[in-house]
Amino acid sequence: MVDCIVEKRKLIIETWGKIKVKVVRPLALRWCLIVYPWTQRYFGTFGDLNRAAAIMGNKTVAKRGITVLNGFRKALYIKNAYAKLSVLHSEKLHVDPDNFRLLGDCLTVVLASQMRRGFTPDVQAAWQKFLTVVISALGRQYN
Repeated sequence: MVDCIVEKRKLIIETWGKIKVKVVRPLALRWCLIVYPWTQRYFGTFGDLNRAAAIMGNKTVAKRGITVLNGFRKALYIKNAYAKLSVLHSEKLHVDPDNFRLLGDCLTVVLASQMRRGFTPDVQAAWQKFLTVVISALGRQYN
């Protein structure tokens, strides 16, 4: 697993502090469901997900997006925070582990769009490394 060094971790924590969490948290999942429509199959009970406008206005998707991104936040502070989530996603929900990477990609785009000039190459590199660690932890049970 990739090691997050102190400088990169500091950039990630600083970035998290600068973003508009009420916007970013639901937006990353919404974009993931729109850009990668096959990920919608895990959200069959969430109502209408057939159009981008329906996804963007879906309060259940927004609420789940907040929950998911709060899970990312846990990784900033807790080692092995994803052990139980990995088991849940692999054994109960049967989520394709590649979906974690897709969501990470969408989160990166959302962060860049929200932070604009503040999303420097150093910040992006730190986030990419951080997301690699999170994705690896979530996918651990699949290996």
